[in-house]
Amino acid sequence: MSERFTFTLLKSDGMARRGEITMPRGTIRTPAFMPVGTAGTVKAMYPGQVRELGADIILGNTYHLMLRPGAERVAKLGGLHTFANWPHPILTDSGGFQVMSLSQLRKMDERGVTFQSHIDGRRYELTPERSVEIQGLLDSDIQMQLDECVALPASESEIERAMQLSLRWAERSKAAFGDQPGKAIFGIVQGGDNERLRAQSATALREMDFKGYSIGGLAVGEPQDVMLRILAMTTPILPTEKPRYLMGVGTPDDILESVARGVDMFDCVMPTRAGRHGLAFTRFGKVNIKNARHAEDHRPLDEASDCPASRDYSRAYLHHLFKANETLGAMLLTWNNLAYYQSLMAGIRAAIDEARFEAFRISTKEGWARGDIAAL
Repeated sequence: MSERFTFTLLKSDGMARRGEITMPRGTIRTPAFMPVGTAGTVKAMYPGQVRELGADIILGNTYHLMLRPGAERVAKLGGLHTFANWPHPILTDSGGFQVMSLSQLRKMDERGVTFQSHIDGRRYELTPERSVEIQGLLDSDIQMQLDECVALPASESEIERAMQLSLRWAERSKAAFGDQPGKAIFGIVQGGDNERLRAQSATALREMDFKGYSIGGLAVGEPQDVMLRILAMTTPILPTEKPRYLMGVGTPDDILESVARGVDMFDCVMPTRAGRHGLAFTRFGKVNIKNARHAEDHRPLDEASDCPASRDYSRAYLHHLFKANETLGAMLLTWNNLAYYQSLMAGIRAAIDEARFEAFRISTKEGWARGDIAAL
Protein backbone atom coordinates (compact mmCIF):
# COMPACT_ATOMS: atom_id res chain seq x y z
CA MET A 1 0.00 0.00 0.00
CA SER A 2 1.20 3.50 -0.85
CA GLU A 3 1.42 6.45 1.51
CA ARG A 4 0.32 8.61 -1.39
CA PHE A 5 -2.64 8.54 -3.79
CA THR A 6 -1.43 7.23 -7.14
CA PHE A 7 -3.06 5.88 -10.29
CA THR A 8 -1.18 3.51 -12.56
CA LEU A 9 -2.49 2.67 -16.02
CA LEU A 10 -1.48 -0.96 -16.55
CA LYS A 11 -3.09 -1.85 -19.87
CA SER A 12 -5.29 -0.38 -22.59
CA ASP A 13 -7.47 -2.27 -25.05
CA GLY A 14 -9.02 0.24 -27.40
CA MET A 15 -10.40 2.91 -25.07
CA ALA A 16 -10.92 0.37 -22.27
CA ARG A 17 -8.41 0.80 -19.46
CA ARG A 18 -7.02 -1.48 -16.76
CA GLY A 19 -5.36 0.24 -13.83
CA GLU A 20 -4.74 0.48 -10.09
CA ILE A 21 -5.32 3.22 -7.57
CA THR A 22 -3.03 2.84 -4.57
CA MET A 23 -3.46 4.71 -1.30
CA PRO A 24 -2.77 4.14 2.40
CA ARG A 25 -5.89 2.08 3.06
CA GLY A 26 -5.54 -0.21 0.06
CA THR A 27 -5.39 -0.78 -3.68
CA ILE A 28 -8.39 -0.30 -5.97
CA ARG A 29 -8.37 -2.44 -9.10
CA THR A 30 -9.94 -0.64 -12.04
CA PRO A 31 -12.38 -0.80 -13.73
CA ALA A 32 -14.03 -0.89 -10.31
CA PHE A 33 -17.62 -1.04 -9.11
CA MET A 34 -18.18 0.64 -5.73
CA PRO A 35 -21.14 -0.72 -3.75
CA VAL A 36 -23.17 2.13 -2.30
CA GLY A 37 -23.21 2.41 1.49
CA THR A 38 -25.42 5.49 1.64
CA ALA A 39 -25.79 5.84 5.42
CA GLY A 40 -22.71 3.88 6.46
CA THR A 41 -23.98 0.49 5.35
CA VAL A 42 -24.36 -1.40 2.11
CA LYS A 43 -27.99 -2.31 2.65
CA ALA A 44 -28.74 -5.95 3.58
CA MET A 45 -25.03 -6.89 3.60
CA TYR A 46 -22.34 -7.44 6.22
CA PRO A 47 -19.11 -5.49 5.49
CA GLY A 48 -17.13 -8.72 5.39
CA GLN A 49 -19.44 -10.13 2.72
CA VAL A 50 -18.98 -7.04 0.57
CA ARG A 51 -15.21 -7.39 0.83
CA GLU A 52 -15.26 -11.13 0.10
CA LEU A 53 -17.20 -10.50 -3.11
CA GLY A 54 -14.25 -8.46 -4.41
CA ALA A 55 -15.08 -4.85 -3.54
CA ASP A 56 -11.95 -2.76 -2.98
CA ILE A 57 -13.88 0.40 -2.09
CA ILE A 58 -17.39 1.46 -1.07
CA LEU A 59 -19.25 4.76 -1.33
CA GLY A 60 -20.69 6.82 1.52
CA ASN A 61 -23.10 9.74 1.19
CA THR A 62 -22.28 13.14 2.65
CA TYR A 63 -25.88 14.37 2.67
CA HIS A 64 -27.33 11.42 4.58
CA LEU A 65 -24.43 11.14 7.03
CA MET A 66 -24.41 14.87 7.81
CA LEU A 67 -28.09 14.63 8.73
CA ARG A 68 -27.83 11.39 10.69
CA PRO A 69 -25.83 10.68 12.80
CA GLY A 70 -23.86 13.85 11.96
CA ALA A 71 -20.31 14.21 10.64
CA GLU A 72 -18.95 15.55 13.93
CA ARG A 73 -20.35 12.52 15.76
CA VAL A 74 -18.83 10.11 13.25
CA ALA A 75 -15.48 11.87 13.68
CA LYS A 76 -15.78 11.61 17.47
CA LEU A 77 -16.38 7.87 17.09
CA GLY A 78 -13.24 7.36 15.04
CA GLY A 79 -14.31 8.15 11.49
CA LEU A 80 -16.45 6.24 9.01
CA HIS A 81 -14.00 3.35 8.55
CA THR A 82 -14.11 2.51 12.26
CA PHE A 83 -17.78 3.39 12.65
CA ALA A 84 -18.87 1.12 9.78
CA ASN A 85 -16.20 -1.57 10.31
CA TRP A 86 -14.77 -1.05 6.79
CA PRO A 87 -10.97 -0.51 7.03
CA HIS A 88 -10.57 -0.24 3.27
CA PRO A 89 -10.92 2.81 0.96
CA ILE A 90 -14.14 4.83 1.06
CA LEU A 91 -15.30 7.41 -1.47
CA THR A 92 -17.80 10.04 -0.38
CA ASP A 93 -19.90 12.15 -2.72
CA SER A 94 -20.39 15.84 -2.01
CA GLY A 95 -24.07 15.68 -1.03
CA GLY A 96 -25.06 18.06 -3.79
CA PHE A 97 -27.17 15.62 -5.81
CA GLN A 98 -29.22 14.61 -2.76
CA VAL A 99 -29.73 18.24 -1.76
CA MET A 100 -31.23 18.89 -5.19
CA SER A 101 -33.34 15.73 -5.29
CA LEU A 102 -34.42 15.07 -1.68
CA SER A 103 -34.36 18.22 0.40
CA GLN A 104 -37.25 20.61 0.91
CA LEU A 105 -37.33 24.39 0.38
CA ARG A 106 -33.78 24.61 -0.91
CA LYS A 107 -32.25 27.93 -1.92
CA MET A 108 -29.09 28.14 -3.97
CA ASP A 109 -26.74 31.05 -4.56
CA GLU A 110 -23.07 31.63 -5.28
CA ARG A 111 -22.09 30.78 -1.71
CA GLY A 112 -23.79 27.37 -1.65
CA VAL A 113 -27.17 25.88 -0.94
CA THR A 114 -29.41 26.11 2.12
CA PHE A 115 -32.07 23.46 2.58
CA GLN A 116 -34.42 21.73 4.97
CA SER A 117 -33.74 18.14 5.95
CA HIS A 118 -36.15 15.59 4.50
CA ILE A 119 -35.93 13.81 7.88
CA ASP A 120 -36.89 16.46 10.42
CA GLY A 121 -37.15 19.80 8.60
CA ARG A 122 -34.03 21.31 10.22
CA ARG A 123 -32.21 23.92 8.14
CA TYR A 124 -28.68 23.34 6.90
CA GLU A 125 -26.19 25.15 4.70
CA LEU A 126 -23.90 23.25 2.36
CA THR A 127 -21.08 25.19 0.72
CA PRO A 128 -18.06 23.80 -1.15
CA GLU A 129 -15.98 24.38 1.96
CA ARG A 130 -18.49 22.75 4.32
CA SER A 131 -18.88 19.74 2.02
CA VAL A 132 -15.11 19.18 2.07
CA GLU A 133 -15.08 19.71 5.85
CA ILE A 134 -17.80 17.07 6.33
CA GLN A 135 -16.00 14.60 4.08
CA GLY A 136 -12.84 15.23 6.11
CA LEU A 137 -14.70 14.56 9.36
CA LEU A 138 -15.96 11.31 7.87
CA ASP A 139 -12.30 10.60 6.98
CA SER A 140 -13.06 9.35 3.48
CA ASP A 141 -10.18 8.58 1.13
CA ILE A 142 -11.62 9.99 -2.09
CA GLN A 143 -13.78 13.10 -1.88
CA MET A 144 -15.92 14.96 -4.40
CA GLN A 145 -16.22 18.65 -5.10
CA LEU A 146 -19.63 20.23 -4.51
CA ASP A 147 -21.46 20.68 -7.81
CA GLU A 148 -24.92 21.38 -9.16
CA CYS A 149 -26.52 18.57 -11.16
CA VAL A 150 -29.53 19.45 -13.30
CA ALA A 151 -32.06 16.87 -14.44
CA LEU A 152 -32.39 16.33 -18.17
CA PRO A 153 -33.95 17.50 -20.36
CA ALA A 154 -33.08 21.13 -19.55
CA SER A 155 -32.46 24.29 -21.55
CA GLU A 156 -28.96 25.08 -22.75
CA SER A 157 -28.90 28.27 -20.68
CA GLU A 158 -29.83 26.36 -17.50
CA ILE A 159 -27.23 23.68 -18.17
CA GLU A 160 -24.55 26.31 -18.80
CA ARG A 161 -25.42 28.26 -15.64
CA ALA A 162 -25.12 25.11 -13.50
CA MET A 163 -21.90 24.06 -15.23
CA GLN A 164 -20.23 27.44 -14.68
CA LEU A 165 -21.32 27.48 -11.04
CA SER A 166 -19.92 23.97 -10.61
CA LEU A 167 -16.56 25.14 -12.01
CA ARG A 168 -16.38 27.98 -9.51
CA TRP A 169 -17.32 25.58 -6.73
CA ALA A 170 -14.62 23.18 -8.01
CA GLU A 171 -11.94 25.82 -7.40
CA ARG A 172 -13.25 26.47 -3.90
CA SER A 173 -13.55 22.75 -3.10
CA LYS A 174 -9.97 22.08 -4.23
CA ALA A 175 -8.66 25.01 -2.19
CA ALA A 176 -10.54 23.79 0.90
CA PHE A 177 -9.17 20.26 0.45
CA GLY A 178 -5.58 21.50 0.31
CA ASP A 179 -2.65 19.09 0.19
CA GLN A 180 -3.46 15.62 1.51
CA PRO A 181 -0.96 13.22 -0.11
CA GLY A 182 -2.73 10.00 0.91
CA LYS A 183 -6.16 11.18 -0.20
CA ALA A 184 -7.76 12.71 -3.28
CA ILE A 185 -10.46 15.12 -4.33
CA PHE A 186 -12.05 14.69 -7.75
CA GLY A 187 -13.48 17.40 -9.97
CA ILE A 188 -16.86 16.74 -11.58
CA VAL A 189 -17.51 17.34 -15.27
CA GLN A 190 -20.95 18.82 -15.88
CA GLY A 191 -22.67 20.13 -19.01
CA GLY A 192 -25.73 17.95 -19.44
CA ASP A 193 -26.21 16.56 -22.94
CA ASN A 194 -24.43 19.48 -24.60
CA GLU A 195 -21.08 18.53 -26.11
CA ARG A 196 -19.77 22.10 -26.18
CA LEU A 197 -20.46 22.62 -22.49
CA ARG A 198 -19.06 19.21 -21.56
CA ALA A 199 -15.83 20.01 -23.41
CA GLN A 200 -15.61 23.40 -21.70
CA SER A 201 -16.15 21.85 -18.28
CA ALA A 202 -13.65 19.01 -18.81
CA THR A 203 -10.99 21.38 -20.16
CA ALA A 204 -11.36 23.81 -17.25
CA LEU A 205 -11.22 21.02 -14.66
CA ARG A 206 -8.16 19.48 -16.30
CA GLU A 207 -6.38 22.81 -15.93
CA MET A 208 -7.21 22.81 -12.19
CA ASP A 209 -5.17 19.58 -11.90
CA PHE A 210 -7.40 17.38 -9.75
CA LYS A 211 -6.13 13.93 -8.73
CA GLY A 212 -9.09 12.34 -10.51
CA TYR A 213 -12.12 13.31 -12.54
CA SER A 214 -15.77 12.41 -12.18
CA ILE A 215 -18.37 12.65 -14.91
CA GLY A 216 -21.65 13.74 -13.36
CA GLY A 217 -25.09 14.66 -14.55
CA LEU A 218 -25.67 11.53 -16.63
CA ALA A 219 -28.27 8.78 -16.11
CA VAL A 220 -30.59 11.56 -14.91
CA GLY A 221 -33.30 11.18 -17.53
CA GLU A 222 -31.49 10.98 -20.85
CA PRO A 223 -31.48 7.84 -23.10
CA GLN A 224 -28.45 5.56 -22.96
CA ASP A 225 -27.28 6.58 -26.44
CA VAL A 226 -27.05 10.21 -25.29
CA MET A 227 -25.02 9.19 -22.23
CA LEU A 228 -22.64 7.15 -24.37
CA ARG A 229 -22.23 9.96 -26.90
CA ILE A 230 -21.29 12.38 -24.12
CA LEU A 231 -18.86 9.87 -22.61
CA ALA A 232 -17.18 9.20 -25.95
CA MET A 233 -16.34 12.88 -26.42
CA THR A 234 -15.57 13.68 -22.76
CA THR A 235 -13.11 10.99 -21.69
CA PRO A 236 -10.48 11.85 -24.36
CA ILE A 237 -10.30 15.40 -22.96
CA LEU A 238 -9.47 14.15 -19.47
CA PRO A 239 -5.86 13.28 -18.53
CA THR A 240 -4.83 9.74 -19.46
CA GLU A 241 -2.81 9.34 -16.28
CA LYS A 242 -5.70 10.03 -13.88
CA PRO A 243 -8.78 7.96 -12.96
CA ARG A 244 -12.21 8.65 -14.47
CA TYR A 245 -15.35 8.01 -12.45
CA LEU A 246 -18.86 7.91 -13.93
CA MET A 247 -21.19 8.81 -11.08
CA GLY A 248 -24.39 6.88 -10.36
CA VAL A 249 -24.14 4.42 -13.26
CA GLY A 250 -25.52 1.87 -13.63
CA THR A 251 -26.82 -1.28 -15.24
CA PRO A 252 -24.40 -4.04 -16.28
CA ASP A 253 -24.88 -2.92 -19.89
CA ASP A 254 -24.14 0.71 -18.96
CA ILE A 255 -20.92 -0.44 -17.29
CA LEU A 256 -19.75 -2.50 -20.26
CA GLU A 257 -20.41 0.31 -22.71
CA SER A 258 -18.85 2.95 -20.47
CA VAL A 259 -15.67 0.89 -19.96
CA ALA A 260 -15.47 0.71 -23.75
CA ARG A 261 -15.38 4.54 -23.71
CA GLY A 262 -12.62 4.88 -21.15
CA VAL A 263 -14.31 4.93 -17.72
CA ASP A 264 -12.50 3.45 -14.70
CA MET A 265 -14.90 3.68 -11.72
CA PHE A 266 -18.63 3.22 -11.16
CA ASP A 267 -21.19 3.29 -8.37
CA CYS A 268 -24.91 2.65 -8.37
CA VAL A 269 -27.66 1.67 -5.93
CA MET A 270 -29.17 -0.58 -8.61
CA PRO A 271 -27.85 -4.00 -7.49
CA THR A 272 -28.83 -3.47 -3.85
CA ARG A 273 -32.13 -1.71 -4.54
CA ALA A 274 -33.13 -4.28 -7.14
CA GLY A 275 -32.26 -7.10 -4.74
CA ARG A 276 -34.54 -5.68 -2.07
CA HIS A 277 -37.38 -5.58 -4.59
CA GLY A 278 -37.04 -9.11 -5.97
CA LEU A 279 -34.94 -8.53 -9.09
CA ALA A 280 -31.83 -10.65 -9.59
CA PHE A 281 -28.96 -9.96 -12.00
CA THR A 282 -27.37 -13.08 -13.48
CA ARG A 283 -25.22 -14.06 -16.44
CA PHE A 284 -28.49 -15.16 -18.06
CA GLY A 285 -30.01 -11.70 -17.70
CA LYS A 286 -32.46 -10.34 -15.12
CA VAL A 287 -34.74 -12.62 -13.12
CA ASN A 288 -37.89 -11.30 -11.45
CA ILE A 289 -38.12 -13.77 -8.60
CA LYS A 290 -41.64 -12.60 -7.70
CA ASN A 291 -42.96 -14.05 -10.94
CA ALA A 292 -45.29 -17.01 -10.36
CA ARG A 293 -43.30 -19.22 -12.75
CA HIS A 294 -40.62 -19.59 -10.05
CA ALA A 295 -42.97 -20.94 -7.38
CA GLU A 296 -42.00 -24.59 -8.02
CA ASP A 297 -38.60 -24.13 -9.70
CA HIS A 298 -36.00 -26.16 -7.81
CA ARG A 299 -33.03 -24.64 -9.69
CA PRO A 300 -30.79 -21.98 -8.12
CA LEU A 301 -30.23 -18.63 -9.79
CA ASP A 302 -26.87 -19.86 -11.11
CA GLU A 303 -25.54 -23.28 -10.14
CA ALA A 304 -22.05 -22.35 -11.48
CA SER A 305 -21.68 -19.24 -9.30
CA ASP A 306 -19.17 -19.01 -6.47
CA CYS A 307 -21.72 -17.04 -4.44
CA PRO A 308 -23.78 -19.15 -1.99
CA ALA A 309 -26.83 -16.94 -2.48
CA SER A 310 -26.75 -17.62 -6.22
CA ARG A 311 -25.88 -21.31 -5.96
CA ASP A 312 -27.38 -22.82 -2.82
CA TYR A 313 -31.01 -21.61 -2.70
CA SER A 314 -33.75 -22.62 -5.10
CA ARG A 315 -35.74 -20.08 -7.06
CA ALA A 316 -38.82 -21.53 -5.44
CA TYR A 317 -37.45 -20.74 -1.98
CA LEU A 318 -36.44 -17.22 -3.01
CA HIS A 319 -39.90 -16.72 -4.52
CA HIS A 320 -41.46 -17.87 -1.25
CA LEU A 321 -39.34 -15.47 0.81
CA PHE A 322 -40.53 -12.48 -1.18
CA LYS A 323 -44.16 -13.60 -1.16
CA ALA A 324 -43.91 -14.03 2.61
CA ASN A 325 -42.15 -10.66 2.98
CA GLU A 326 -39.21 -12.30 4.74
CA THR A 327 -36.07 -10.17 5.19
CA LEU A 328 -33.84 -13.05 4.12
CA GLY A 329 -35.14 -12.74 0.56
CA ALA A 330 -33.80 -9.18 0.22
CA MET A 331 -30.51 -10.24 1.82
CA LEU A 332 -29.98 -13.18 -0.54
CA LEU A 333 -30.85 -11.31 -3.73
CA THR A 334 -28.67 -8.36 -2.74
CA TRP A 335 -25.82 -10.79 -2.10
CA ASN A 336 -26.42 -12.40 -5.49
CA ASN A 337 -26.53 -9.06 -7.28
CA LEU A 338 -23.36 -7.67 -5.77
CA ALA A 339 -21.62 -10.98 -6.50
CA TYR A 340 -22.70 -10.70 -10.13
CA TYR A 341 -21.50 -7.10 -10.43
CA GLN A 342 -18.09 -7.89 -8.94
CA SER A 343 -17.80 -10.98 -11.15
CA LEU A 344 -18.56 -8.78 -14.15
CA MET A 345 -15.85 -6.31 -13.13
CA ALA A 346 -13.32 -9.12 -12.64
CA GLY A 347 -14.19 -10.44 -16.10
CA ILE A 348 -13.76 -6.96 -17.59
CA ARG A 349 -10.34 -6.52 -15.97
CA ALA A 350 -9.15 -9.93 -17.14
CA ALA A 351 -10.39 -9.27 -20.68
CA ILE A 352 -8.53 -5.94 -20.88
CA ASP A 353 -5.37 -7.59 -19.53
CA GLU A 354 -5.63 -10.19 -22.28
CA ALA A 355 -6.56 -7.69 -25.04
CA ARG A 356 -9.96 -9.31 -25.64
CA PHE A 357 -12.31 -6.77 -24.13
CA GLU A 358 -14.42 -6.29 -27.25
CA ALA A 359 -15.00 -10.04 -27.54
CA PHE A 360 -15.90 -10.16 -23.84
CA ARG A 361 -18.33 -7.25 -24.23
CA ILE A 362 -20.09 -8.91 -27.15
CA SER A 363 -20.24 -12.40 -25.59
CA THR A 364 -21.57 -11.04 -22.29
CA LYS A 365 -24.35 -9.13 -24.03
CA GLU A 366 -25.16 -12.15 -26.19
CA GLY A 367 -25.50 -14.20 -23.00
CA TRP A 368 -28.08 -11.77 -21.68
CA ALA A 369 -29.92 -11.73 -24.99
CA ARG A 370 -29.93 -15.52 -25.26
CA GLY A 371 -30.82 -15.90 -21.62
CA ASP A 372 -32.08 -18.83 -19.63
CA ILE A 373 -35.46 -19.01 -21.36
CA ALA A 374 -37.08 -21.05 -18.60
CA ALA A 375 -36.01 -18.51 -16.00
CA LEU A 376 -36.90 -15.19 -17.51
